[in-house]
Amino acid sequence: MQNRIDEYQEIREAVRDLCGQFSSEYFRKIDEVRGYPEEFVNALTAAGWLAALIPEEYGGSGLGLTQASVIMEEINRAGGNSGACHGQMYNMGTLLRHGSAEQKKLYLPKIASGELRLQSMAVTEPTTGTDTTKIKTTAVRKGDKYVVNGQKVWISRVQHSDLMILLARTTPLAECKKKSEGMSIFLVDLREAIGKGLTVQPIINMVNHETNELFFDNLEIPAENLIGEEGKGFKYILD
Repeated sequence: MQNRIDEYQEIREAVRDLCGQFSSEYFRKIDEVRGYPEEFVNALTAAGWLAALIPEEYGGSGLGLTQASVIMEEINRAGGNSGACHGQMYNMGTLLRHGSAEQKKLYLPKIASGELRLQSMAVTEPTTGTDTTKIKTTAVRKGDKYVVNGQKVWISRVQHSDLMILLARTTPLAECKKKSEGMSIFLVDLREAIGKGLTVQPIINMVNHETNELFFDNLEIPAENLIGEEGKGFKYILD
């Protein structure tokens, strides 16, 4: 066990040093006003810690899940609340594993640098409980766009993201051989979507997790924002 700890000690110390630049008072003040630790997240981004899982060819560090877990562990240890920033580290996984070469080349370097934030994933719905296969949000192909209608709930960090992963049903459940089929993954540009078919309603909860309810009303998404193949989105998010 000692060897394993020593193996990651350099990462631990570097993250501790960065976190040490932010006092407990800083985080208390953020919490008091139900704010977001923008300065802290920017510092983590600039140091490359939130790009740990992005391959080096796209500007990341190309580290593994263990190293990523160590980074998050040290952020929590320092009182920094990794819940404010962990989405930027892992939400790009669907894009990395299943996105086209063009999508990865376009988005991953900007996510790695922090130019773009991809911190949100919209899957959960208010009427489907834990059975994701019964989601009711739909995305219907119309020409070179998909038109999205539906509702999502408990979607975190939308206000602090530029992009969002969206799971929507592209084939009605009744027409699918398996209930896990017929759902697709899209990359939503929140800068374009909010106010133009997407309404964001913050949910006030006891722990300030910046969570929201989303309403889709004929939101148009470019067809090229489909990640992977249509109908395989459920498999992609599990992956």
